Amino acid sequence: MTSQANATSANPTSASSTSANSTSAGVPKFGVIAAIAGLLLVGMVFGASLWVLAGVAAGLLIATNYALANLWSTSTIAERITDDEELKIGSLVAATVTVTNTSRLPTVWVLVEDLLARQVLDADAPALQIEGERLAVMMLWPGETKELSYKVRCHRRGYVQIGPTVLETGDMMGLFRRFRVGTQPQFVTVLPEVVALTSYEIGSRRPIGEIRMRENVMDDPTRLRGIRQWQIGDPMRSVHWAATARTGTLHSKIYEPSSIVGATIILDLHVTTNPKHHEPVRSDLAVTAAASIASSLHESNEPFGIATNGRDAADRIRTEGWMGDHRVRDAAAKAGSMNESNDRLRPIIIKPSRGPVQFKEVHRTLARLERTDGLTLAEMLVESESQLSTDTTLLVILQQATPESIASLVGLSNRGRAVAVIINTADINDYTSIAGPLIASRIPTFHLASRDAIADVCREMLLRA
Repeated sequence: MTSQANATSANPTSASSTSANSTSAGVPKFGVIAAIAGLLLVGMVFGASLWVLAGVAAGLLIATNYALANLWSTSTIAERITDDEELKIGSLVAATVTVTNTSRLPTVWVLVEDLLARQVLDADAPALQIEGERLAVMMLWPGETKELSYKVRCHRRGYVQIGPTVLETGDMMGLFRRFRVGTQPQFVTVLPEVVALTSYEIGSRRPIGEIRMRENVMDDPTRLRGIRQWQIGDPMRSVHWAATARTGTLHSKIYEPSSIVGATIILDLHVTTNPKHHEPVRSDLAVTAAASIASSLHESNEPFGIATNGRDAADRIRTEGWMGDHRVRDAAAKAGSMNESNDRLRPIIIKPSRGPVQFKEVHRTLARLERTDGLTLAEMLVESESQLSTDTTLLVILQQATPESIASLVGLSNRGRAVAVIINTADINDYTSIAGPLIASRIPTFHLASRDAIADVCREMLLRA
């Protein structure tokens, strides 16, 4: 007979709870009833007791298989005993699921599979490497518990979803099948690598600028803010002789600071300017550069923050959940993978600050960033300009630049913002084509060709500042 499954789907927002939905695939309900009724009718009409006996036996056999499939499905409980973790690239994470038979009858077979998204297992550039088996067929005696355990090696930064666990069982004749989501997923944050920088200086050697600062970094002798009594350590050139002569005590001039400290790292992750054929190498390189600069600023006790048009994978999981029809394991595997499209129109902004808590938040956010088809860089700069700090350099990391993006960067510079651009491309011709209009507008540009260039980029900034 033709198999037919009753459609059942998991709650799309049930990422924080284990789905208990089960589905069946096997002999159609009405077809079974019709076949048994036909056998009984033939037996009664023609007086054939064997036909009646066959109908009764078939009915009992199907009812028994149906009951066993339901019993094995509901009595088999899975539990994940490993928690969410934060790891470095190259680390091993353990994934362990226990499966227990809670009934008084043995479960003859149950197939247990821990799902992983196809994207992270891509053969060209796999983000994860599986060590061990994440699929097993088990027979469980009453009260018996067995364990499915394997390890995952993380090769790239990201927000990795391990699971959910799908349980499949059924009767011995293959008439009925049951599928359940046994456990919720485990989420692992793989932090981006931090490269030790040679030095970091953006704008800190400019003695005179156009932006008023709230923190005194370097006095601008062309901007007198006021006077105060002379203090030990004040240079003699700052003595206000007129006030000193009038009051009879030494007074010093107070200047407005105009130098820039720290950076707001602006990361462009739009799909049109981060083409797929460069992925995941170029976007990961940009994130590594951003994390390295943030680490250097943290060690120097300078303020740092980030702004990006990328999407946060954790936010995607919260809003979209891990959903799908788990009757078929292929459909469940697709449920564990990310959606390619995203209409997020709200940029991610972490305002500049200092300290280990700030660096931890920035580091985690960079680890979870994904490309998006929401706001372009130009649209994000227009949307978030009022939220971008005026006290830090706007350090933009981009791979490609549209005319609108270049115009937005030049506009920021003309409005008195300190702007610097890191161009993330291996081709020197691509770099020069983007850098030309920016250099003409006196915006410093730097070439990020490879990972080895990360440590040298900041030294180039120092020489050109």
